[in-house]
Amino acid sequence: MATLQRIRNHGLFLLIIVGLAMLAFILGDALNSGSSFMNKSREYIGEIEGQKIHYTEYESAVEQLTEVYKIESGRSDFDEDMHAQIRNQVWQMLVAKYTLQDQAKQIGMDITSDELYELCAGAKPHQLITSRRMFAGQNGQFDRNILINFLASIEMDSENAEQAANLKQAKNYWMYWENAVRLTAMQEKYVGLIQNMLTANNLDAKYAAQAKQTKVNVDYAMKPYYTVADSLVKVSTNDIRKIYDERKQMYKQTPNRDIAYIAYPIVPSEADYQLAEKAMQEIQEEFRTTEEVALVVNSNSDVMYDGNNYSEKTIPAAYKDFAFAKGAKKNDFMELNYDEATRTFRMARLMDCGYNSPDSVQLKGIATKEGEQDQEYGWFTEAELQKDIAEPAFAGKVGQRFTVTLGMEDRTFEITGLTKPTPKAKVAIIEREVTPSSKTFAAIYNEANQFVVNNQDEEAFRAAAEEAKMEIETATNLQKMANKVADLKSSRAIVRWAFNAKEGQVSDVFECGDKYIVAVLTATHDGEYREFEDVQATLRYEAVNRKKAEYISKQIADAKTLAEVAEKMGSEVRHIDALTEDSYRFGIEGMEPAAVGTAFATAAGELSKPVKGNQGVIVLVPSDVQRAEAEVDYKAEIASLNARTSYSLPYQLINNLEQNADIVDNRATFQ
Repeated sequence: MATLQRIRNHGLFLLIIVGLAMLAFILGDALNSGSSFMNKSREYIGEIEGQKIHYTEYESAVEQLTEVYKIESGRSDFDEDMHAQIRNQVWQMLVAKYTLQDQAKQIGMDITSDELYELCAGAKPHQLITSRRMFAGQNGQFDRNILINFLASIEMDSENAEQAANLKQAKNYWMYWENAVRLTAMQEKYVGLIQNMLTANNLDAKYAAQAKQTKVNVDYAMKPYYTVADSLVKVSTNDIRKIYDERKQMYKQTPNRDIAYIAYPIVPSEADYQLAEKAMQEIQEEFRTTEEVALVVNSNSDVMYDGNNYSEKTIPAAYKDFAFAKGAKKNDFMELNYDEATRTFRMARLMDCGYNSPDSVQLKGIATKEGEQDQEYGWFTEAELQKDIAEPAFAGKVGQRFTVTLGMEDRTFEITGLTKPTPKAKVAIIEREVTPSSKTFAAIYNEANQFVVNNQDEEAFRAAAEEAKMEIETATNLQKMANKVADLKSSRAIVRWAFNAKEGQVSDVFECGDKYIVAVLTATHDGEYREFEDVQATLRYEAVNRKKAEYISKQIADAKTLAEVAEKMGSEVRHIDALTEDSYRFGIEGMEPAAVGTAFATAAGELSKPVKGNQGVIVLVPSDVQRAEAEVDYKAEIASLNARTSYSLPYQLINNLEQNADIVDNRATFQ
């Protein structure tokens, strides 16, 4: 189907703003599948503002969002990290929907059907629609005619099962963006309403103008904390705890776990290498002489033979010198050899050489149905095109057209550009990576399992690992919904275990990709705040600086002039011209807001009290204070202040809704 193919052809471009619209996917039918919801079994993955989320509803949303990602990216080979990202994205969508929906209901706010139509297909559609490459003309700009034609095409009756499936995909794709527009518009309405309520006033404008206009020159001396030896100050646990108590709200936490673990790499044994080499030796002669090269290669190799043309740039580096050697000829043979870096046995046969062809072709799709338009597809290498398109494209000439059958539909292409022909070669390659056999897997597993049997607590775990000279890795602050541990593949099971184990407990053996893992639970953290002991080391640095500030202040206590202060500090007097009240920086010293405030709070010509800054102690003398004299342009100042808040306010408002929402997250029970 042309419409879906158009989506696929621009899949890479469609990713540009997909992140912006992901929050919208949950609106409408995609996640709210009907009145039967309340009749489903009582298996709920969570609850948001009183709205219970059934497991099947959540999984359905995950599947649908996965399909959207596939269309947007043009890929289907998502790894576990991508699947985890999609699952988390769905949950965030649900949170965003129900928290905003609750607020909208309370204030009577909604997006009507007429509004939604105008935003999606009206005279001036929303930027989420106009930004789509799908709806762009040949000049790259949004073309409403293309949009209208697309909408008409997805309402057509299907002629066969394949076309029906394509139509369904295209409709779901459109519903995604329609829902994206609806939620985004709801957010914009809500944020706009609050922004209008929080607008700056004349008093704000007056203070802002004065802060920019009021200036002072400053002479100062500074002694950095690092110039005072740590041995000159004494910090007690109570000093550090005092800072902890001041900052306790910063240390809120969700339940988490700390573990330590050892790894048993699953690598081939010597017997595995011998078996792999023997198998390659047994087919070497057949590969050298057979007429059925594709059959032999594709039955024995990790690299399939597709008959594509390699250039010196596209051929794998290991075969470049062989295929493009001076005097190379058809049926030349690369003898069996071994690459230690990739653990691979390999050999190759030169199927053809000594000819030239282009590296890339530029194609245009020719419209064959009423209402369709020609489509510029851009440049492709041979490897980027399926074989039945690549062969006529690279064999033709500029301006030539050809037709191929794709599924149940004939498609016509025109060659609009070809790069300069370069030397090419066809190479058949047999590669076989040496992998661990089932016997090897069993032997390594048994070794790891024996470690578990012999070491049932943390003390024994650490002692045995150290004796065996095994590296003990740690993972701290493991969250309940973490998809994996550090960079360990398929390690979600370890997270589940950690939240059901007791401190000091040693795990069973986990298979994590190419490693067997044995873990021990070293700490559980279930309190509302991080414990003092967990942050003590971090806070000690600040406690030391506070003591150093007191030490420096005592050293300069009897100084009467700035010159005396500088001498006692062992520093020099520095100068700042025209420091303003709204300054973010204090000269070359960086972010020192206390010093900026002190400069304006101290009378001109007077020596200030020592300022305990971020980087050191500062003493200053202000002079030449210039008070605000210019008239205030209230309109301009208010506009400037509102513009400032407009950048952060939308995020703060939506985040505040979610932070204060009543949310129960039971996903860990199901994942």
